[in-house]
Amino acid sequence: MKTVLKNKISFSQNFEIFKSSICHDLKNMGDLKFLISVLKKNNIKKYYNKEMYYECFYLLAMLDYISRENNIPLCVEYDYIRKYKLENPVFPLSVKAMCLALNNNEPKERSIKECIPEFKHFNIIEADVRNVC
Repeated sequence: MKTVLKNKISFSQNFEIFKSSICHDLKNMGDLKFLISVLKKNNIKKYYNKEMYYECFYLLAMLDYISRENNIPLCVEYDYIRKYKLENPVFPLSVKAMCLALNNNEPKERSIKECIPEFKHFNIIEADVRNVC
């Protein structure tokens, strides 16, 4: 059973900017250069140690997703972090806005079904990391 973690800093639009930045890095670098960069910078551990769990889990989920997509074994150095997840699902702001506009939770339910498994593992609802402008 996973232990659930709360972020030291509350969720904000800054996380949306962070996600966008990571997705743009992936697009600009390509999968393998991105993986190497993430591993060299060691930001996953840095975020974890600062209790910045949204960022830590997002980056680790991205690393795991790209590894799966390229048939690369997972980096076992982060296994101790994979035991955790966020307390509540984190939806993109666009999904939250759509729920408000429609006055129902159908967009959330759909996004959970379409979620990339590596992100869902950490309770981060993310369906598309490659479609950035």
